[in-house]
Amino acid sequence: MSFVTVLYALMFYAATIVLVVGVGMRIARYARTPAPLKIPTTPAPVTTGGVVLRMGSEVVFFHSLFKSNKWIWIFGWMFHVALALVLLRHVRYFVDPVWPGLDLVQPFGIYAGFAMVAGLAGLWARRLLVERIRYISSPSDHLMLLLLILIGMSGLMMKFVAHTDITSVKLFFLGLMRFSWQPLPTDPVLLVHLAMVALLMLIFPFSKLLHAPGVFFSPTRNQVDNPREKRHLAPWAAAAEAGSTQSGNNP
Repeated sequence: MSFVTVLYALMFYAATIVLVVGVGMRIARYARTPAPLKIPTTPAPVTTGGVVLRMGSEVVFFHSLFKSNKWIWIFGWMFHVALALVLLRHVRYFVDPVWPGLDLVQPFGIYAGFAMVAGLAGLWARRLLVERIRYISSPSDHLMLLLLILIGMSGLMMKFVAHTDITSVKLFFLGLMRFSWQPLPTDPVLLVHLAMVALLMLIFPFSKLLHAPGVFFSPTRNQVDNPREKRHLAPWAAAAEAGSTQSGNNP
């Protein structure tokens, strides 16, 4: 087994552990964080079903962003939809046989790579050219956008410029999943692409990209607007109130 294969195998094992455990711990923290106030962004739905529809609209169509800024919505929605197609296309590297219907995604996933890079470029230009956005942008924001763009561009290069043995790449990842390591091609563009993907997996749980699962825990989006009909009381506040009442009743 070559040094490159061993290095990348260990790197992806470590990156996967950090990604899964890190995101899982963050989600658990989000779930445990109390929402002491009723703060849905109005106009808000007054039923649970309405909250589900509103959340679906936010996640799929970026409804609030569309109403706020059409240009940012175009680039943001373009990037996220393209990323979803690209990720669906890459599922074929982890399943054998390939799932029915997955072949239909392949041609869309290829050209979605261009849309993904274009959307990221538009979002980066916003951080560079819009003064108020540039003022609040940190170096990590720029580095994250750069990393995502480089991942997209290196992936496109492997498809249209420097071809690699995708069969061997699939065998490598299937081998990782089955704990039966297979040789990884040593094409430079492939190695750079995979290294950047592993880096993204490592930093994902500690970055602003956690807005992906975090949006589902946003109290401005996931709360029903019924403060008049039902008093909202966080569990810890209810316990404190009950304790205060008991102590007040004691002689």
